Amino acid sequence: MPPNPSLVAFRFGYGLPLTADAPATADAMLAALAGPDAMAERWPIDGFGAAQEQIHIIAADKRTAKLSPEVAAKVTAARVVLEQMGKTALRATIARCLEADDVFRERLVAFWADHFTISSGGKADAITAFAFVEDAIRPHLTGSFHEMLTAVVRHPGMQLYLDQTRSIGPNSRKAKDRDFGGLNENLARELLELHTMGVGGAYKQTDVRQLAELLTGLTYDARRGSSFDGRLSEPGSETVLGKTYDGKADAPILAALQDISRHADTARHIARKLAVHFLSDTPDQTAVDAMAVAWGKSGGDLMAVYTALLQHPAAWDLTAHKARQPWDFIMSALRALGVRGEQVAAWTDVEVNQLVLNHLNSMGQRWKSPPGPDGWPEAIEVWITPQGMAERIDWAMTRPARLVRPLPDPVELAKTALGDRASGAVLWAAERAESRAEGVGVVLASPAFNRR
Repeated sequence: MPPNPSLVAFRFGYGLPLTADAPATADAMLAALAGPDAMAERWPIDGFGAAQEQIHIIAADKRTAKLSPEVAAKVTAARVVLEQMGKTALRATIARCLEADDVFRERLVAFWADHFTISSGGKADAITAFAFVEDAIRPHLTGSFHEMLTAVVRHPGMQLYLDQTRSIGPNSRKAKDRDFGGLNENLARELLELHTMGVGGAYKQTDVRQLAELLTGLTYDARRGSSFDGRLSEPGSETVLGKTYDGKADAPILAALQDISRHADTARHIARKLAVHFLSDTPDQTAVDAMAVAWGKSGGDLMAVYTALLQHPAAWDLTAHKARQPWDFIMSALRALGVRGEQVAAWTDVEVNQLVLNHLNSMGQRWKSPPGPDGWPEAIEVWITPQGMAERIDWAMTRPARLVRPLPDPVELAKTALGDRASGAVLWAAERAESRAEGVGVVLASPAFNRR
């Protein structure tokens, strides 16, 4: 397939312009993805381990903070550190989107972060969602799905989000201690229903409960970190999807995760999600089938699945079937305007809010706060609404002037931001706008810019 920079930038990245080194063919994209993660090195984000000390301080001292001013000050300082880590991580995440040559990598990170959704709580907890992506998603982007799934299930962020830390086996050594609660099926249910086999997969409620019992023992607390605690584990074997698992510590859990990750329903479910995210809300079934076959043959090797996606003709269909979600829209607009990572890193908190976060809220995609564990919806009609478009138009007309001085010539911006998608109508409207600000707004609010 010949190089198509515009299509690659819109469908698989965060928009134009692409750098001279940016891959523009399927083979080049796959080669770049298999290579070093330049953006993680250029714009590092802390993992959960870096936050552990502060989290421990807050958890260990929360009861005595009310009694001791010294302890209260220590807890407050720890919260400030965590909050600042989250702010730095947000700026680094934006910078990666703006500066990446390997644009497909950043979009895949966003896809998997949404697939394995966790939500941040208060400001002091914001680093958890970033650390989860950095620890469990990004390092496993090109490995096997089983490796990624295992890292996800073991991560404190997922365990806290789905209440695994409250789950104990009904017959465990801790079962009689009421302070420890009881069996919690949240992680097991979402693991089967959302993360692997999908709604309608070949599992029953008994499989959910048996998997929940199997997962007992996997836990996290602020003092010990993530661990397997045998006192919480349901004794004996468990049968999930017709197979019995037994053994010491977390060995049976790991075996079950491997089998589930290779299940045909898992292959079909995630293949379809990838096709819906990148190609169309109603994707070509042969593209879904090609990825599912690659999944089955490789045992869930993600590079094999991405290869099937990028080598399918549907990936290079010139029709823009999808809408940019609010985060995609703002990142693509920043990229088109030439905003660089160093500029983002220097933004004040007020600027981050006024240029990005407040507008995400208004457009219906509050940052790191999806409506549920199934992440954000994909359908065009969710995002392209009268209110949603009004908010995009407002951003396009008012925010570029705060980002770039002087504003670019609207016609030149149209060529830069749209490439071969810059239609005569858009160029005409950009040229005849009453001001540069309005001309820039016309380009960024155009259907051509908002569809991918």
